[in-house]
Amino acid sequence: MCGFEAGHGVPLTYPQLLTFPLVMAYLCSPACPWPAAGTVHLSNRIEQLAALQVGDEVSVELVTGGLRSHEKGQVFDLDLLIRRADEVVWRGTQSLLRRGVREPAGLPYISGFDNEVSWVRAFEFEAPVNIGRRYARVSGDFNPMHLSRLSARLFGFQRTIAHGLWTQARALAGLLPARSVQTATLTTEFKSPVMLPAQLAVWQHETSSGLRWEVRDAHAERTHVRALLAL
Repeated sequence: MCGFEAGHGVPLTYPQLLTFPLVMAYLCSPACPWPAAGTVHLSNRIEQLAALQVGDEVSVELVTGGLRSHEKGQVFDLDLLIRRADEVVWRGTQSLLRRGVREPAGLPYISGFDNEVSWVRAFEFEAPVNIGRRYARVSGDFNPMHLSRLSARLFGFQRTIAHGLWTQARALAGLLPARSVQTATLTTEFKSPVMLPAQLAVWQHETSSGLRWEVRDAHAERTHVRALLAL
């Protein structure tokens, strides 16, 4: 579904799906100051400290993180840990934007990416019209905007939109070496939704910090995802 090969082992991005039930439990609980509905996944940083194996027993932890102000509302972080026995094997920070908060707290949210980059077109891939429903069954994220054109319209979208995490994973699968990765860091910003169906292109640029890459529409007019992969 995301394009990973058997040689990749458990994908770097897969453990985040294990955190989804805990994230939703927090967002829907009285402990969260803002309702889950209308909250947008703004950015993501994940770090794999050791490769997971199929069949590993793990535990998932969530801690609320920092607050940052944004021109559209309040940004808040959720810090996530995955342990295998007593070993932390994966950790991540999920930054969410709650729109419409009039007096957001914290320092301003600043993008970690520079636009002044010389890009090389790497490859293209298709986002089929049903990928939202297919990915929902795997991820557990049945947000209506991903399921059908009719339900997406309830949220102001003319067509079904792809999960940002699927778009991230599908591009990453084409960029990773054809082997299991033991340690890695992936920093991602979700810039704009992918309307389904869509033909998408991945652009890349090698830097001293790692591989910069972006997912754009086939005509390179709109950026959907931007990321930095460090191996």
